[in-house]
Amino acid sequence: MARHLSPCSSSSTTTTFSPSSFNHEAHLSRKFIVVPSGTYSSTWVSRIHSRINQRMHPQLKSSNGHPLNAAYMQDGLPGNPLAKEHFEPRMKQRPIPLSEPEKAESTLSITVVGASGDLAKKKIFPALFALFYEDCLPENFTVFGYARTKMTDEELRNMISRTLTCRIDKRENCDDKMDHFLKRCFYHSGQYNSEEHFAELDNKLKEKEAGKLPNRLFYLSIPPNIFVDVVRCASLRASSANGWTRVIVEKPFGRDSKSSGELTTCLKKYLTEEQIFRIDHYLGKELVENLSVLRFSNLVFEPLWSRNYIRNVQLIFSEDFGIEGRGGYFNNYGIIRDIMQNHLLQILALFAMETPVSLDAEDVRNEKVKVLRSMRPLQLEDVIVGQYKGHSKGGKSYPAYTDDPTVPKDSLTPTFAAAALFINNARWDGVPFLMKAGKALHTKRAEIRVQFRHVPGNLYKRNFGTDLDKATNELVLRVQPDEAIYLKINNKVPGLGMRLDRSELNLLYRARYPREIPDAYERLLLDAIEGERRLFIRSDELDAAWALFTPLLKELEEKKIVPELYPYGSRGPVGAHYLAAKYNVRWGDLSGEDS
Repeated sequence: MARHLSPCSSSSTTTTFSPSSFNHEAHLSRKFIVVPSGTYSSTWVSRIHSRINQRMHPQLKSSNGHPLNAAYMQDGLPGNPLAKEHFEPRMKQRPIPLSEPEKAESTLSITVVGASGDLAKKKIFPALFALFYEDCLPENFTVFGYARTKMTDEELRNMISRTLTCRIDKRENCDDKMDHFLKRCFYHSGQYNSEEHFAELDNKLKEKEAGKLPNRLFYLSIPPNIFVDVVRCASLRASSANGWTRVIVEKPFGRDSKSSGELTTCLKKYLTEEQIFRIDHYLGKELVENLSVLRFSNLVFEPLWSRNYIRNVQLIFSEDFGIEGRGGYFNNYGIIRDIMQNHLLQILALFAMETPVSLDAEDVRNEKVKVLRSMRPLQLEDVIVGQYKGHSKGGKSYPAYTDDPTVPKDSLTPTFAAAALFINNARWDGVPFLMKAGKALHTKRAEIRVQFRHVPGNLYKRNFGTDLDKATNELVLRVQPDEAIYLKINNKVPGLGMRLDRSELNLLYRARYPREIPDAYERLLLDAIEGERRLFIRSDELDAAWALFTPLLKELEEKKIVPELYPYGSRGPVGAHYLAAKYNVRWGDLSGEDS
């Protein structure tokens, strides 16, 4: 019987088809293709093998990044039950017997949907070029831009060439590398809801693939209201016939539990969960990646990682600029949806999770989900919201949020939020996780601050006076800018007297590692190409995150809570200080030592 999928489509066109129409889309039933190592250039293969070894993956992987026994698991044979639970496919999967297609040379086609947008120009194309410059892309690859804007191949190349940069260590002539990369870039103009236009794109992709085994990656750099249209058209008309097809989806993933669930349901009408890569670029940042390394590979930290030694954890995000014309998007979402529900909550889950069985993506994501499901429901009294107002400083005037022409004058959308969260499990019971995020603040930073408990019966407390917080050890992971890890300790100042000082054991990345740190998008794009899902968000993670924040967001909007105003360029609303004091905490970034 035919199914109507119009409820999941944002276009006015209703598409009706039967399950049999998927038969020509071989990617839905051909997930586990083993490609010989000789398929790709030796340089690229060696780099990929190096990444896998560095991550200490214990299982052998096929070319699409899955364990080699995953195909058998899909057929009901013994396998990882957790992985099976989360990746039960919509259509029964079968391992493909080795035949002529598997012996063919492979190629990679990357299609950036929304190629004329800012994200594509400023982040995605430069990240792809950086991967090419570092020899991290396979020998046979092409990059296609797809958007509604009319543009030629040459015009696309001119557009993106203005944002391409080379690495610090220029092993090869940069201009030659750039020219070589740009020759691999092409463009196709089309509507996002047109199967016909995606069929035309498919023909162009096939021309470039030239009979090789095609693997295709689609990056959706587009507004969320057209996600489903693009996925439908790409799945039905432009997916790989006998290689893998993967889709990277940018946030926002809905604006509450209901809309997020509907989006996931609609995407899964055309894709399986393992084809969907929900990207949160903060998970690709170097210091966030280093968080689990710091904890699990250093004996000095892991025993301390609990309520017994940690007094509170602070997750802080601040920007020193306002929305600057992005009010059309931001006013519909606000700072809680834009930053806290995804970036900061994902970091919290990584920080607080139990030791995973392995570094396999499913083992890591299983532990993150447990943290999210263990969290105490957010209460309105544990949240402060604010909105920046106009301010003059140094002879310069800064506009209020509602002065922006893209924002309604009566908007109650918060540009600042602070919250106290708690995890109801044995490791973290009673430890406040303080989270705050804001725009138009006094500085730009993103960091994790771990404040340890006071030393019981401290012999030197007289030297610190009444302010015992000055004697508190603090571990700080500065995600941006100037990536660093430092530990605040107490020590004696040299001299005849007994004077104590608070010093830092500091790992400043730019001093220790002078090589440029890869952008988060580079890491995540390479992971998607390799089929590595550890840094991407699984659907049940998304459900758990929205389940935590949706009741709060609904209450804020139904009660029309008025945000506390704070001056542009200040440290935020005063209410945030009272919230921290409620749990006997002082914000670490306001101590004056780090500002």
